[in-house]
Amino acid sequence: MTPADLYADGVDFQVTPDRPYYLEIDKSERLLRVKFAGNTYKQYHIAYGRGEAGGKQLLGDRRTPEGIYRIAGFNPRSQFHFFIRLNYPNVKDAFAGLHNKIISESEFSQIIDSLKFGKLPPQNTALGGAIGIHGIGLETADKLKIHSGLNWTKGCVALTNDEISSLRRYIAIGTEVVIKE
Repeated sequence: MTPADLYADGVDFQVTPDRPYYLEIDKSERLLRVKFAGNTYKQYHIAYGRGEAGGKQLLGDRRTPEGIYRIAGFNPRSQFHFFIRLNYPNVKDAFAGLHNKIISESEFSQIIDSLKFGKLPPQNTALGGAIGIHGIGLETADKLKIHSGLNWTKGCVALTNDEISSLRRYIAIGTEVVIKE
């Protein structure tokens, strides 16, 4: 399987991962915790979306979504060192988008069907897409300083490059990711 295959529409990310870990992202504490049987196994300092408080609502709002997601793919050649794609938008996001008239009934159905059949939901609706966990990219002293003190992403969750490389050993396609305020 090539890295491009990991983003293919046919990826089944609802499989049970061979690693029993899950991720919990706490935006208020700026922490990503690797959890095992309810206990924190490891944790990392994060930066997240620089938009207003609350979960992602639409494309360009620079907010990080909140809810339960699954890892849907990996891009080891990302401009951000390594990119872990999440299956955003989820069912809750789709219902909110339909209720608030952000997406059409057809787009809502496409999102729900994609999730039901273990495929990546459409990434080109007004809800946005391409949400994930990634590194910083080319690390400089200035970038590391910004990362340590500011939320700087467009909606993703960021770790340092060393941390994202370390995180890789605990995750697989299908790993649960819980994001909370």
